[in-house]
Amino acid sequence: MKRLPRCISLAPFILAGSLYLAATPADASEMPKDFVYLRDIDSTVVQDMRYAGANNFTGAKVPGYEAPECVLVRQAAEALKSVQADVRAKGLTLKVYDCYRPARAVAAFVDWAKKPDDPQAKTVYYPNLAKGALFPDYIATRSGHSRGATMDLTLVPLDAGAKTQSAPDDGKPRTCTAPQKSEAPDGSLPMGTSFDCFDVKANTAALGLSKEERENRAALVEAMQAHGFKNYPKEWWHFTLQPEPYPETIFDFPIEPRESKD
Repeated sequence: MKRLPRCISLAPFILAGSLYLAATPADASEMPKDFVYLRDIDSTVVQDMRYAGANNFTGAKVPGYEAPECVLVRQAAEALKSVQADVRAKGLTLKVYDCYRPARAVAAFVDWAKKPDDPQAKTVYYPNLAKGALFPDYIATRSGHSRGATMDLTLVPLDAGAKTQSAPDDGKPRTCTAPQKSEAPDGSLPMGTSFDCFDVKANTAALGLSKEERENRAALVEAMQAHGFKNYPKEWWHFTLQPEPYPETIFDFPIEPRESKD
């Protein structure tokens, strides 16, 4: 059976320029007025924006991420605020890894896919696959993130919310499918894999998970579904607000530093 594409999606890079521009706003350089910084809607959601730094499968900051900020259409940000209120009442917090993704960032994934394999990236992000097998089964030609209502996230105990990805004790790269015991490497609840794991174990209903991992995934899905978010079944961390405000539009404005309103 053919696998569905993953959310690490590649831009419509080979499309003719006129068609590509028709799929994007007339002015792709400025954030539209109905997009917001999540921090302005709910500052309690932990942000660990992986593509704004080198802690991601490409090993470098991704073009378009000029600031480590979660940007979303307002409807998605407001709905996420409601989810956060629910999980905080249970002693947890949401942690977002990625939100709106500029089309130029997706195009950068195309470039990455064409480069020679990096043994360390393989060990961490796709330990059971050859890099050539990632496309097209795991990497699609477009990203729903570029429409502004999709985000990648997890659940974290409130007292561990500010923790970031930790290095293994032995200094060696840690595979994304490695046992997580009482917590994931970044302090989040154990979900069976880490974020951006190119593996069938990342499927939300994957077999072979522990009871705790299954329950944690179910808790995340239920919390998000309660406020209109649909999970992508091939990635436990991936959710999209339904219905999407911009179901046919691909945006490409960069994520700029937020003007402080504190």
